[in-house]
Amino acid sequence: MKSFRDKRRDGRPHPTRSEQARPRDAFAAGRQQAAPAERREAKPMDRQEAKPAPRALARREGALPAERLPLILEVAPNADYTLLDSGAGEKLEQYGPYRIVRPEGQAIWQRALPAREWERADAIFTGDTDEEGIGRWRFPKAPLGETWPMKHDGIDYLGRFTSFRHVGVFPEQASHWDHMAGLIASAKRPVKVLNLFGYTGLASLVAARAGAEVTHVDASKKAIGWARENQEMAGLADKPIRWIVEDAVKFAEREERRGSRYDIVLFDPPAYGRGPKGEVWQLFEDLPGLTDLCRSILTPKPLAVVLTAYSIRASFFAIHALMRDTFAGMGGTVESGELIIREKSAGRALSTSLFSRWVA
Repeated sequence: MKSFRDKRRDGRPHPTRSEQARPRDAFAAGRQQAAPAERREAKPMDRQEAKPAPRALARREGALPAERLPLILEVAPNADYTLLDSGAGEKLEQYGPYRIVRPEGQAIWQRALPAREWERADAIFTGDTDEEGIGRWRFPKAPLGETWPMKHDGIDYLGRFTSFRHVGVFPEQASHWDHMAGLIASAKRPVKVLNLFGYTGLASLVAARAGAEVTHVDASKKAIGWARENQEMAGLADKPIRWIVEDAVKFAEREERRGSRYDIVLFDPPAYGRGPKGEVWQLFEDLPGLTDLCRSILTPKPLAVVLTAYSIRASFFAIHALMRDTFAGMGGTVESGELIIREKSAGRALSTSLFSRWVA
């Protein structure tokens, strides 16, 4: 469930999804940014690591893949996670045993449930770092620990109250995980998966449980530690997962040079962020090169490449066109659209992100 990331998951007053940088807090983006409490003034350019020359790109020859759009992938209420209600710039969610209130800029409608249902919340993200001395969360009933046990489709992991309003999991990604697990199971052969910007590791755990050999890359040592903790909790310590603390682009470039290849590549980059050595990531500037890299490290018989894009001022048509151009000559289909969560109270759809995936 891809991850604590991105620079603008910083709890500014109810930003719109397009204005905030992808939640993954400060930790997980393959190129992430420091948390607000750790944030420093940008270094002068002569003190920063020089940005390498951009990858030389040329339009690929060959027929464009078939296309399927718009594709709306939906997560419905279930025993592990439910979007109970939303509105007035907030959302009310049920994560396992806890009822949680968090900002949601896209919920511009009115709440469907009465106030008493919202007042039953166990945790409320306030955005006030000093409030009650408990980070950015307020606990109306009783102080709660940083973590609590959760499940996704039988996989145990830890939910977390982070100072960036995120809880260590992005439920909308479940549609991609289910699709990936199906591809792995139906391949009837060894499958290698690369999970870039991997966050706290649920996508990697789903892939490993399905039988894949997984390489999980994230720039945050802390996020990698939490992902390994989730692996232990899930009882999947014997599964082949490599945990790599590294800048996502640099890792992919090295894999290209080494001739390492993967059947499935997942990448979920932030809108903006920094790598562990000060590398700067700008999505519109750097995404075409990374997408091209993902194609270059595929096996001769690949299964899929999945791109998720949060917090950008664009339509899914933009990343759809990028993916079709990048995978020209490879056949298959590019499917693009939005990930949504279906609300329990009034059945409204809360859109969380754009996506585009190439499927062989």
